[in-house]
Amino acid sequence: MTSVSRPLLVTHGGRFHCDEVFAYAVLRLALGLHAPGHDHTLLRTRRPEPIESADIVWDVGGRFDAARGRFDHHQRGAPLRPDGTPFSSAGLIWQVHGPAAVAALLPAEAAAFSAAIASGLDDTLVRRIDEIDNGVSPAGPVRSDPFGLPGLIGEFNPAWDDPAAGGPDAGDAAFLEATAFAAGMLRRRVEAMRARHAAEAAVLAAHRDGADPRLLVLEQGMPWKTVVHDHALPVLLTVSPASNGNWMLDTVPPEPGSFAQKLPLPEAWAGLPDAELAAASGVPDAVFVHLRRFVAAARSRAGAIAMAEKALAAG
Repeated sequence: MTSVSRPLLVTHGGRFHCDEVFAYAVLRLALGLHAPGHDHTLLRTRRPEPIESADIVWDVGGRFDAARGRFDHHQRGAPLRPDGTPFSSAGLIWQVHGPAAVAALLPAEAAAFSAAIASGLDDTLVRRIDEIDNGVSPAGPVRSDPFGLPGLIGEFNPAWDDPAAGGPDAGDAAFLEATAFAAGMLRRRVEAMRARHAAEAAVLAAHRDGADPRLLVLEQGMPWKTVVHDHALPVLLTVSPASNGNWMLDTVPPEPGSFAQKLPLPEAWAGLPDAELAAASGVPDAVFVHLRRFVAAARSRAGAIAMAEKALAAG
């Protein structure tokens, strides 16, 4: 940015859309900016003078030049994604500032996931903003979704008969409200993706360190089925703690979403009450096996592992 003290950020005034709102949320995160008027100035205008002198301009100005902080996509020759999808200002800003925005939302111990999360968001959320803003995708014309992020952001615009819809500052306060909403959504999406990457790393480490590749023992409850399928792990049973203090024994479906099991639990255990189950299984603290034989429980980690080992031996 060219200004030293307080950078000037410019986008167009009037009715706003998801792409420029999301882009502003990304910029504030990536550049460490806070409320306008404190450490930077946000101006929503189409006047050429402030557009020319601004540090960063997006969705207005008729220029794309990332090195000079210009991120418009309405002009002829505006950049496209490799598959031909037109960028919106959100997509253009994301290519330059998205990774830094993600990094700003992650704790230091999750920094290794930053690039993968930024790429994943670009492939899904940011691309979708681009498609809806431009009305096209590789599959053809795009229909807007009133319950998707662009539709929800649009609802922040003042109604036609709202006094806030007119005057030189029309929609400015609503734009900031919409930005806070977009930033909150992005924060939650990054956290969800961080958690998935952390679970993947933990599952792979637990499987690598396990004594039997058919048995996955986790010391904390976490999503594991997608990891097992994505990495084609030879896992048949998983042991993990439950929130009620028990330890769960889960079977593995043959494919995502299936209610079948690669290895059902022993039929002789199915649906038995505690004492009968303990006797039938030979595990004193066994407390439950579902009648459909896809999940079981014991009071201890050792008990759940013993049930798993017996099920593997019987299978």
